[in-house]
Amino acid sequence: TGGSLTKVARALKNAGAARIDACFTHPVLSGRAVEKLDQSEIEEIIVTNTVPLNDHASELKKIKVLSIAPLLAKAIKSIHEETSVSSLFV
Repeated sequence: TGGSLTKVARALKNAGAARIDACFTHPVLSGRAVEKLDQSEIEEIIVTNTVPLNDHASELKKIKVLSIAPLLAKAIKSIHEETSVSSLFV
């Protein structure tokens, strides 16, 4: 719901942080999360496309969505070629 993340961002700003960015994998953004993130000290939020953004979240300019398609393609290729998949994450 964004409560903890926005509180941490506020604490970082109060401690003198010049810029605050956030990253997370699955942007469920339930409840008032989008509203809280929009009003937070966070300048940019980077998420993956593992979960579709709701309409309200997709309008938030500070959210940048990264595709996991290239990583999945490399994993599939590694499996097919019987090479290490874990090396993709090192």
